[in-house]
Amino acid sequence: MTEKRQRISDPQSVRALAHPLRLELMDVLGMESELTATQCAERTGESVASCSFHLRMLAKYGYVEPAEPRGREKPWRLASRSREIGPDHDDPASLHEVSMFAQLIVDREADRLKRWLGRASSEPQEWTEATAMSTSSMWLTAEEAQEITTAVTELHTRFADRFRDRRDDPSRRPAGARPVHLLGASSVDVAAEAES
Repeated sequence: MTEKRQRISDPQSVRALAHPLRLELMDVLGMESELTATQCAERTGESVASCSFHLRMLAKYGYVEPAEPRGREKPWRLASRSREIGPDHDDPASLHEVSMFAQLIVDREADRLKRWLGRASSEPQEWTEATAMSTSSMWLTAEEAQEITTAVTELHTRFADRFRDRRDDPSRRPAGARPVHLLGASSVDVAAEAES
């Protein structure tokens, strides 16, 4: 079952997410069904107090929510595992915040990819062959570019839904399963455009 996609364009909500620890908390909660602030602290290397504060801030803006208490433990979970952060084109502040947020995400994902590439030579062949970077250049209309964006989003959603049970129940993770991130992006090549 595909869950409802959260659409975020409000400048304050976007700004609230654009914090390194909050993004890391979203990552760790994205890999598990729910975690307490203590478990988040163990995974991030931050203090419990800091994780607790930032989880509350994420909750204030609707990114996370309290899960069912487990005795004295108070776990958190993502409010939605599917979100789209995009600008409200009628709001200059939204355009600015979403642009800044996108740059932060690109930097984070580039760092993650560089860490993988830096150790790829010491990884098993099956894993280096299972990971890829693919680039293409083509002349497209906005409608054609949107078609590609939609296809990539649908592919990501299909696989996220297919393997959802592994996130929610660690015992369902096959031997050798590892956390894998997918980054799909398209952009207008403004430098090539200027040269033509």
